[in-house]
Amino acid sequence: MKVLCTTETSLNRPEARRWRERMKLLDPMGEVVVVLPCSMRKPYSSSKSHRIFTQATKGLQEAILTSPFGVCPREMEHTYPIQSYDVSTVGDWSTEEIDLTGECLREYVGDKEVIAHVAHGYLTVCQEYLPQATFTCKDGRTISSESMKNLKEAVRKYSKLKSHVRQLHMLRSIARYQFNTIESDHLIPDDYKLRGRFDRRLMKGEEQIAVLHHENGFYSLNLKGGVLLNDIGVNWVEIDFALQTNTLFAPGVVDAYPGILPRDEVVITRKGEVVGVGKAIMSGEEMKKGEKGVAVRVRHRLR
Repeated sequence: MKVLCTTETSLNRPEARRWRERMKLLDPMGEVVVVLPCSMRKPYSSSKSHRIFTQATKGLQEAILTSPFGVCPREMEHTYPIQSYDVSTVGDWSTEEIDLTGECLREYVGDKEVIAHVAHGYLTVCQEYLPQATFTCKDGRTISSESMKNLKEAVRKYSKLKSHVRQLHMLRSIARYQFNTIESDHLIPDDYKLRGRFDRRLMKGEEQIAVLHHENGFYSLNLKGGVLLNDIGVNWVEIDFALQTNTLFAPGVVDAYPGILPRDEVVITRKGEVVGVGKAIMSGEEMKKGEKGVAVRVRHRLR
């Protein structure tokens, strides 16, 4: 589903506000963060400019500047809504855009060293909020020979991270964003396995935890993932009857985690035991108060 961001009011879209807020849960990896401009084409890595950038930056932490979402770490570029928004990329930024994006970027970067390979409005953001950064684009054209030479020189002194380290970081970053807690790192064991080419099955040994979907970049949980999520203590829905169908109606909900939003992955419990997992149709508050309607579409349940 496309997210249209064509005016400055898009800064206050719920999707954009939620994205910027949850970026506070993510940590950059490695010694340096390379800041890059966004592209019209999504995901960014499929664009001509980013294919050129990654010739120099692959193996380092990349952060893409974009309005109205602020910052997108490279490992998050396939996750909704950042993988499907439409916005002008002419480079003209309002004061509010500069401030919101700059604050989001500065908080994400923290005390890491920064290489800013940006121009125009992106450059203004970095100059105002990360003045200590190394700036590599001197001619206003990020893919020019001179700019790319500067970028390659700047990244040379930093060690590139191994692919397994980067993949683990990506999987845990997605989980932190989706479940809105740092504790969701526990969903991704150190000895995880990924199987499949498009929709990737997340495994611990031979037991499936979840599926990471190519379409939206989110996890859908299996019962094992539900047990892990319940241990973390988020997105639970409590019932007091035997779950025998794939639809949970609001009158059957005894209590629910207040942070649940429609379309969230949830775990259904009874007397402390996980009895099912599925997708929320209502918010947590609506589930508790509702007298009719579907609360959860159940994907897997105990037989």
